[in-house]
Amino acid sequence: MPGLIRGVARTAVVAGTATAVSNRVTRRQQGRWAAQGQYPYDAGPPQAAPYAEPSAPSSPPDMTGKIEQLKQLGELKAQGVLTEAEFEEQKRRVLES
Repeated sequence: MPGLIRGVARTAVVAGTATAVSNRVTRRQQGRWAAQGQYPYDAGPPQAAPYAEPSAPSSPPDMTGKIEQLKQLGELKAQGVLTEAEFEEQKRRVLES
């Protein structure tokens, strides 16, 4: 049994060392390519996102449409269809939109 544990431990050490060496070689190659301006797999240099011009501010909200919605809400409240709390919630939504 001690021989089996020793073999497993040796395998783990070898595998860990191989992984560490492989990672170091990869980092070194990437550093050299970056310094020389070369990129692996003909990928070319990393592309930056294109600059987007800021959009023009949107036109002010159509107040006539909001006024009509508020009138309709007022009528529904007067008819008893909406409670005071429901009316206030809907009014807030219309004004925020």
